[in-house]
Amino acid sequence: MKVVTIVGARPQFIKAAPVCRSLRVHHEEVLVHTGQHYDRAMSEVFFEELGIPAPDFNLAVGSGSHGRQTGEMLGLIEDLLVEQAPDCVLVYGDTNTTLAGALAAAKLEIPVAHVEAGLRSFDRSMPEEVNRVVTDHLSAVLLCPTAASIANLAAEGITIGVELVGDVMLDTARRYAETASHADTLARFGVEPGGYFLATVHRAGNSDDPERLAAIVRAFARVGKPVVWPVHPRTAKNLAAFGLADLVASSGLIRTVEPASYGETVALLSNAAGLLTDSGGMQKEAYFFGVPCVTLRDETEWVETVELGWNRLAGADEARIVAAVASLDRPAQRPPVYGDGHAAEAVVAAIEKHLGA
Repeated sequence: MKVVTIVGARPQFIKAAPVCRSLRVHHEEVLVHTGQHYDRAMSEVFFEELGIPAPDFNLAVGSGSHGRQTGEMLGLIEDLLVEQAPDCVLVYGDTNTTLAGALAAAKLEIPVAHVEAGLRSFDRSMPEEVNRVVTDHLSAVLLCPTAASIANLAAEGITIGVELVGDVMLDTARRYAETASHADTLARFGVEPGGYFLATVHRAGNSDDPERLAAIVRAFARVGKPVVWPVHPRTAKNLAAFGLADLVASSGLIRTVEPASYGETVALLSNAAGLLTDSGGMQKEAYFFGVPCVTLRDETEWVETVELGWNRLAGADEARIVAAVASLDRPAQRPPVYGDGHAAEAVVAAIEKHLGA
């Protein structure tokens, strides 16, 4: 089987790493990087570190408004799919890359397989929610990480081609937790185990809104421990543009650093007192490593983390964030709701089952 895999953003590289290894045992894979994340620290370094094969094609789309970026990707991907004539197009998650890949394939009547199908925040103001809903309704194979995601699809009338495979990010987290040099990383960042919080902020709803971003920064300055904050390039730009750089610098607790590699992120996260994030993937990774999380959003697609007490939703409200951090604890139970760390093999088996080997 010939599969065109389309990725473009940091979380997708992490998800694709184990699937690429499993897929290439018996099938031909053509790897396409749209260039949605193009900064070296957000792109090339992940391919190198995670052992992902170099992309066969890099579309170099770069940044832009949602419509313009998606539209440019759509045309380029369509041309490439006509040329490659694959049996399947494999997409991941909920980015503009995901949507463009699914739309281009569907228009050409090429079956789409969607990793992380069925996730819902039930907030259509989030671009990611629109992307994932549309992609699911275009997909022939829906590769679900949790039982809740299967239920979400069923509620929308999608029951054919649906498979529970577990979470591919757990595959990568387990593999690299064993090789990450924790002591070296913590020394390099000047922190001790349990003596700091790790933070990430990248969603447009937070990083592009001056009031929300300011509230998050003020909260970080009040949490009582140093906050190690690898800053997304867009967020860094807006901290300066919104006049928040001085507030960060004067806080005494907030330590902004360059975007971290995957190994550095694993080491920093697994040793943190807690995670403060608006990332979907990192909420799960915190759960994988038994680290309590405060999510800087009012909803999450990873509802299990909240239901099991490992995650608190605080939005971008200063007082709520500070209160949530103060109440963080580690529940006694952490059941394996995201699978057994072998989701990549299940993904490949499901594609073979529904589309033929």
